[in-house]
Amino acid sequence: MEYPDYRLDGDVAVVTGASKGIGRDLAKALAAAGARVAVAARSTDDLDTLVAEIEAEGGEAVAVALDVCDTSQISEAADHVKRHFGSIDIWVNNAGLGANHPAEDITEDDWDEMMSVNLRGLFFCCRAAGRVMLEQGRGRIINMSSQAGVVGIRDHAVYSASKGGVNMLTKVLALEWSHRGVTVNAVAPTFIYTPGTAERLDQEDYLAGVLERLPIGRVGTTGDVAGAVIYLASPAGAMVSGHVLLVDGGWTAQ
Repeated sequence: MEYPDYRLDGDVAVVTGASKGIGRDLAKALAAAGARVAVAARSTDDLDTLVAEIEAEGGEAVAVALDVCDTSQISEAADHVKRHFGSIDIWVNNAGLGANHPAEDITEDDWDEMMSVNLRGLFFCCRAAGRVMLEQGRGRIINMSSQAGVVGIRDHAVYSASKGGVNMLTKVLALEWSHRGVTVNAVAPTFIYTPGTAERLDQEDYLAGVLERLPIGRVGTTGDVAGAVIYLASPAGAMVSGHVLLVDGGWTAQ
């Protein structure tokens, strides 16, 4: 048998929403696994430190301006990465919005803003990446979903709807593209401790409510998410496509 290979040496990876939180740490983890990384966000100013950190650790990175709500920027970003590195082997759709709203208080603007980023923007990033990868005959697309796309969570109507859409879109694209060498999967985390979630998770009562639903007994880390992403991006994950990989500590097992 061939032993599993989790290295990404020489691969080119794109991470959207890479300026902070999960996206930032995913970019660093992919670089540590050997990938050359294009880190994308609306402003490259927010990415300069990240690029410098990756390069200081021996990696190779480039910052790319990308607002996923602008389809022309998506196409330009994909073209830029291909010109710079020569290919796109891995594309991680991490850019996303989250919000807590009782359903009766949700406005049209709330709905449109979140869907524009979480679902519409993600699809057109998949399309841009897919076009490059299909021409190459190989590639890995990894969409960041959520446990909220698999089970309902109060006050997350729009968010859950957007992530449920991500899950189904992942399956359809896998059906269309897997036989042409491009796998498409999603990673669906539970609550992950980041600077963005710290405000809530640092509240003792809020954290206690979350932990009641987590059989594993703790919230997730960005490293937990990175492990799933690297697996799906690596040769070890070559047989996996159309799958939603829950990194949820058992939340959805109940």
